[in-house]
Amino acid sequence: GLGYDDGQIDWTIPAVYIEDAPRFGYRGMHLDVGRHFFSVDFIKKYIDLLAVHKLNTFHWHLTEDQGWRIEIEQYPRLTEVGACRDSSMVGHYGAQTYDGSPYCGYYTQDQIREVVAYAKERFVRVIPEIELPGHSRAALAAYPELGCTDGPYEVATTWGVHEEIYCPKEETFAFLEDVLTEVMELFPSEYIHIGGDEAPKKQWEEAMVAQAVIEREGLADEHELQSYFIQRIERFLNENGRQLIGWDEILEGGLSSNATVMSWRGEDGGIAAARQGHNAIMTPGHSLYFDHYQADPDTEPVAIGGLTTLEDVYAYDPVPDTLTQVQARYILGAQANVWTEYINTPNKVEYMVYPRALALSEVVWSSEAGRDWEDFLRRLPARLQWLDMRNVDYRPPDSR
Repeated sequence: GLGYDDGQIDWTIPAVYIEDAPRFGYRGMHLDVGRHFFSVDFIKKYIDLLAVHKLNTFHWHLTEDQGWRIEIEQYPRLTEVGACRDSSMVGHYGAQTYDGSPYCGYYTQDQIREVVAYAKERFVRVIPEIELPGHSRAALAAYPELGCTDGPYEVATTWGVHEEIYCPKEETFAFLEDVLTEVMELFPSEYIHIGGDEAPKKQWEEAMVAQAVIEREGLADEHELQSYFIQRIERFLNENGRQLIGWDEILEGGLSSNATVMSWRGEDGGIAAARQGHNAIMTPGHSLYFDHYQADPDTEPVAIGGLTTLEDVYAYDPVPDTLTQVQARYILGAQANVWTEYINTPNKVEYMVYPRALALSEVVWSSEAGRDWEDFLRRLPARLQWLDMRNVDYRPPDSR
């Protein structure tokens, strides 16, 4: 048989021939390090666990209103100013209570290279996300001239959606192209994620600069201005041999031909993208948001809300019934998202991700016919024992 020593125990399997292939090429896990920051050592452990479970993509959400987490050499204030917030929310959003303690953290370019190389050795690609045009308060705190108002701008201490937004002036596009140039040098990924979600238009409605761009370009409204903004960024990425991924809001105002849509507000964005001949990745909140509660909130650590059980994840199918066979080919796969407003330690990340990521791994690998919930439950205890040996925290599944 084949023996394998992972440093803790010898695993031996008999000599067999296995014929197997994944159903989807994109099998992803996301991690938000903007709301809470996690060490390089933990990121490596996170990647190890993805690789073992045949999840081949790590989506690294690196910039947020609450923190800019990647060193950009041309713009040192992004980390000097943007990587620190004065305070953080404690408990649920509605309580409006804060800890009063500065919260800081970012990755140096050498650390980014180290993580990307580590992932590559394990056949995991790393897709960076640089949020635009919204979720940009940390960047505007560092470089207020990129905004539409006089400010002042501060790195956000509150979760949620903020009105601050990059202004569509030439200085902003030059800044973003400079930032993305450094990002592309660090990340060999074909895909670069630019966010594009939750971008309130109020400041664009009130700014002469934004209204002048709408008039100059013959745009109908601020939604088309967002489309113009993202298409300019996409042209730049395409000129550099890269492809753009954005959240499903990038469909608003018209989508350019090469962009890939990540569908998070349910499946509608992915369905619309596939029908238009665009690639899509399914990440719907109802099934694949691992910041949701896993069981009765009264019995669980505080979370953002929602309820997504292990069985909900296992039952999810990334290809909606409403798509034709031809349209279904545009569904590249699926990914679970881990937003960290209420997840501030490595242990809690693991608790929220496992065992739900084990269900995801079968959703994106196995054929639809090859999935069996009862069989999954029979196999689960051995896998949880493996997680125990790797010192991975997880939520024990409810006893039946």
